[in-house]
Amino acid sequence: MKRRRTALLSLATLLGAALTALPVQNAGADEVEQVRNGGFDTTADPWWTSNVTAGLTGGQLCADVPGGTANRWDSAVGQNDITLVKGTTYRFSFRASGAPGGHAVRAIVGLSVSPYDTWQEASPVLDPAGDSYSYTFTSPVDSTQGQVAFQVGGSADPWRFCLDDVSLLGGVPPQVYEPDTGPRVRVNQVAYLPAGPKNATLVTDAVAKLPWQLKNSAGATVAHGWSVPRGLDASSGQNVHTIDFGAYRKRGTGFTLVADGETSRPFDIGAAAYEQLRLDAVKYYYTQRSGIAIRDDLRPGYGRAAGHVGVAPNQGDTSVPCRPGECGYRLDVGGGWYDAGDHGKYVVNGGIAAWELLSTYERSLVARTGHPAKLGDGTLALPESGNHVPDVLDEARWELEFLLKMQVPDGQPLAGMAHHKIHDAQWTGLPLLPSDDPQQRELHPPSTAATLNLAATAAQAARLYRPYDKAFAAKALSAARTAWAAALAHPALYADAADGTGGGAYDDDDVTDEFYWAAAELYLTTGEKRFADHVLSSPAHTADVFGPNGFDWSRTAAAGRLDLALVPNKLPGRDEVRRSVVRGADKYLAALASQPYGMPYAPDGNRYDWGSSHQVLNNAVVLATAYDVTGASKYRDAAVQSMDYILGRNALNISYVTGYGEANAQHQHSRWYAHQLDPKLPSPPAGTLAGGPNSSIQDPYAQSKLQGCVGQFCYIDDIQSWSTNETAINWNAALTRMASFVADQG
Repeated sequence: MKRRRTALLSLATLLGAALTALPVQNAGADEVEQVRNGGFDTTADPWWTSNVTAGLTGGQLCADVPGGTANRWDSAVGQNDITLVKGTTYRFSFRASGAPGGHAVRAIVGLSVSPYDTWQEASPVLDPAGDSYSYTFTSPVDSTQGQVAFQVGGSADPWRFCLDDVSLLGGVPPQVYEPDTGPRVRVNQVAYLPAGPKNATLVTDAVAKLPWQLKNSAGATVAHGWSVPRGLDASSGQNVHTIDFGAYRKRGTGFTLVADGETSRPFDIGAAAYEQLRLDAVKYYYTQRSGIAIRDDLRPGYGRAAGHVGVAPNQGDTSVPCRPGECGYRLDVGGGWYDAGDHGKYVVNGGIAAWELLSTYERSLVARTGHPAKLGDGTLALPESGNHVPDVLDEARWELEFLLKMQVPDGQPLAGMAHHKIHDAQWTGLPLLPSDDPQQRELHPPSTAATLNLAATAAQAARLYRPYDKAFAAKALSAARTAWAAALAHPALYADAADGTGGGAYDDDDVTDEFYWAAAELYLTTGEKRFADHVLSSPAHTADVFGPNGFDWSRTAAAGRLDLALVPNKLPGRDEVRRSVVRGADKYLAALASQPYGMPYAPDGNRYDWGSSHQVLNNAVVLATAYDVTGASKYRDAAVQSMDYILGRNALNISYVTGYGEANAQHQHSRWYAHQLDPKLPSPPAGTLAGGPNSSIQDPYAQSKLQGCVGQFCYIDDIQSWSTNETAINWNAALTRMASFVADQG
């Protein structure tokens, strides 16, 4: 599991000296004020300022903020040495104004020293008249090194910020977080296929069946029936019924489902939304690109300068050193996709993401319902569109070229291996455009897992790009062979689980699955017996690789198994390979039937894993593959139905895909899709998948809101919740694969 951290850039080195603290303000018997002199009646002590001209005006602190700064933290006001007690609830409140209006202040309570965690954060937009703001949170830590800060930089023009009545009051009653789940009838808020399954979930205390009505956009009843009581749903802790209205097949928009006095959010019956989602899910990758300016004419509202190309303040990715003392060379590792909400690039996550995009295209070539032209040249509005190469291959190539650059050069120790990752030396804060990242970039040591990811994806690329660019295909296959040989020579170089400063660790100490996957892809591309022999002798070949949590960057054997089943080949015993996929699909089919919310995901102990949304989708990929190899409609229907959970038929009644559904995730954790923190920046683009419920709620913000959460309720749509609400390239790859499959069934 990867761990990310929402971080604040340290202001400690930028601050003026704080003067002697004043006595703690009077508070209630059980309440303790942590801010000193929050009223600014006679002095500004012990507040510090950074890059502003500040003074007392009319009993408040006012700061003239210079224009032309790049980042929010380039100008700030704050107070250090704040004491916080773990488990104590605090009310953070203040009054603020801004002139001229329209400027936002980033108000935070966080750690004033490394790793600069944020425990409470808000970005209200101020007006000249001023307003009062109040937020409640529970501290996840004990600390005497807390910080209250108001970050006001990042504006092109100068402005005036005034602050008063700042308070951080501990011991207040905890504010119970109750998500707005909307109507108790939970539906796929986007669309059901006309000839596909149509199911909904009703949250109700009723024990007996209840009547339901399907209404069209005019409010007329077009179908009706009775719900099926399902009792207590373990995944949500709710008493629920299910509703099946699959018999209705007419196309239309604006349908609603009515039951138990509740009316669902609207939805369509048709395939058009999936045709668009097929495109949007892949378009996401262009705005994740590193090393290239993003054109606003291709992605209106998302244009930005190139990141990490060596233009100040970037250190750049075109000549990156290893961490001190780990190698004597530098590599040009420019390009590729930013992995998630940070600026790191990771070979193991990039590998599985590139594989799933390539497999989406490869499925379109070999499956009976595939349509290659749907992601063909000109479909994705890319800089490369019009080059007579399918756009999905153009996009995947941006990542593949980066993966090839991560290979250790000839003549160096561990030549042919792949560096595990490249990212900043220290964690950066939010928001931060890639072009504004000032950190030193560093290569991290090679790993066997990364090397085999390179071997697998490069081998797959060799067969798919051959019709369009024989030279690139040959280059990819040569790199794959080199990586395979290097991995065999160094089969146990594992990423360090403690290597989580500045980027995720992505550690994995079992690479049996990566060896199997790489051998499978090399065999499918070359047909060579030595690769077939490795596939057949691998313990992963006969193991059950379709567990409850599905496949992921750390569980890659299923990738090899699925491709061996779907891509034409002459592997001895291939029929058994296909049967094993069907057996895996049968398990997910049973899980779906057992879940009143209708998803093929039933994790052990109801412990939702990091990125559960994409695990639901990857389990659906197994179902879809079973349909492709058998033609059995039960697998098609189950795969299609799996999208319902992602698009709103869930306990929170939210679509986990930005821009899809009346209530959809919009505040995924990202340094540049950060509208929630900086109104000048955009929200994530349409078609971005949120990580989804995560029972471990590792980030402080989720911990302050979601303690004791049950399964599906371990999620919050807030940019601060990096453990439940991040965006990631491998997660969108699963969305791409399934959106394309469902569109093909329409």
